[in-house]
Amino acid sequence: MLSVRFLGHAAFYLEGDSFSALVDPFISGNPAAKGAEGIRPQWIFVTHGHGDHLGDTVDIARESGATVVCNYELSLILARRGVRTMGMYFAGRTPMPFGSVRMVKALHGSGVDLGDTVAYGGLACGFVIEACGVRVYHAGDTGLTADMGLLAQEGIDLALLPIGGFYVMDCEDAARAVSMIKPKKVVPMHYDTFPPIKADPKRFSQLVGDEAETVILSPGESLTIG
Repeated sequence: MLSVRFLGHAAFYLEGDSFSALVDPFISGNPAAKGAEGIRPQWIFVTHGHGDHLGDTVDIARESGATVVCNYELSLILARRGVRTMGMYFAGRTPMPFGSVRMVKALHGSGVDLGDTVAYGGLACGFVIEACGVRVYHAGDTGLTADMGLLAQEGIDLALLPIGGFYVMDCEDAARAVSMIKPKKVVPMHYDTFPPIKADPKRFSQLVGDEAETVILSPGESLTIG
């Protein structure tokens, strides 16, 4: 069994037997953040270097000792800040102590704001994380791409998909993504945090229809799968 807690925006906390992980931990500075109290991840997955996804990665990793899994270039930036990292790229499924991880493509940028300059943060990505017998796809920030059709072979139990538009897929494109990915369940994310990404998750659910079970989570809420 795997518990998946929505922390707001694109941040999630995954927890199961001997496994805990954060994905895109944008918590401080996030007006929608809720439910992050007391979390202590073993792993942190970062889809790209933008502040609303990299978020509190450095502080949380230093405090918890978590290993940060991200693209190679971003791993170099984080390692210089005293963080344990695992830099990887698009390849096959990588065995992990908890199961496996696969980095998959996302259509987005990844620059890291260093204050006086913006560093190249490698390529944006999504992750297929297998833990506790469950496969979760976190899309990160992305537009609709035909590569999502390849995920139908992954046997995705839960897809976490952005629906806010402007920077990412809107409801219509995210619903098309569901029909390509064929997950059992889908949770919409990356909407309503800021005015440009205002979206209606109920409309998304209607567009998805019977393609998958849509679960709309408010920040702080969880679902259990497996």
